[in-house]
Amino acid sequence: MLDLAFWAPVMAGGVVAGGSSGLLSVYIVGMRIPFLGVCVAHAALAGAVFGALAGLEGSLLLLPALAGAILTALALGLADPRRIDMDTNVVMGLLFSVTMGLAFVGFGLFGVLGRSDNDVRSLLWGSLTYCRWADVWLMLAAAGALALFVLAFGKEMRAILFSRGDAQAVGIRATGVWTGFLILTAVLMTVNFQTVGGLMIYSLITNPAAAAFQLVRGSGRAIGLAVVFGAASGLGGFLLAAATDLPSGAVIVLVSSAFVLAAAVGRRFL
Repeated sequence: MLDLAFWAPVMAGGVVAGGSSGLLSVYIVGMRIPFLGVCVAHAALAGAVFGALAGLEGSLLLLPALAGAILTALALGLADPRRIDMDTNVVMGLLFSVTMGLAFVGFGLFGVLGRSDNDVRSLLWGSLTYCRWADVWLMLAAAGALALFVLAFGKEMRAILFSRGDAQAVGIRATGVWTGFLILTAVLMTVNFQTVGGLMIYSLITNPAAAAFQLVRGSGRAIGLAVVFGAASGLGGFLLAAATDLPSGAVIVLVSSAFVLAAAVGRRFL
């Protein structure tokens, strides 16, 4: 018999994580910066690794993971491509290289120091099974903050979505808005790690938008559809994983990928 008291927060967590990632995906895909997910994920992982080496464990690892992700977001947001003569994606690549190197050096130190890295490795793969209401409220808070930010700076975000350089040229404080968006992205991704996993969340912040843009035009309609695709991926992926006894994070990613394929096929008939 299904224990609703146990599974209700798990299913709610899947819906919230998927829906909020769907909202985020529209801007990440629209601005053509899908590598942002990989960059932030490894920054959070590096923070968690060194937090564990410092003696933190369990849910407390969220704190150094957030610190690593937010510091990387700040570095990326404040780096003006025109001043440093370097494309944003190149900057992401450099930050990714540094944070990945730090993360794997940290993993090597676990063996040297004779400590267990089980808590950190669980962040790599994620599992909805351990999601509780406290985690759901945290994910909802991060999702709500992103939604409020998009509502408050909708015009600015649409301008940056079109061209960050042009947005600055017409007087929009693009650097501040861009940096705020990156920080919220870092927070949202980090609190969703336990749901999908650090190595797979990249897919969930690209696939919903990729599917939505196949079917509709315009950021408004794409946002609504991407949120639906993301939430359906989170809930549907968990239910399928529970029925087949497969890893939930991996199945969620596969379901979101199936939406992209179905949308690509479906657009032929629209």
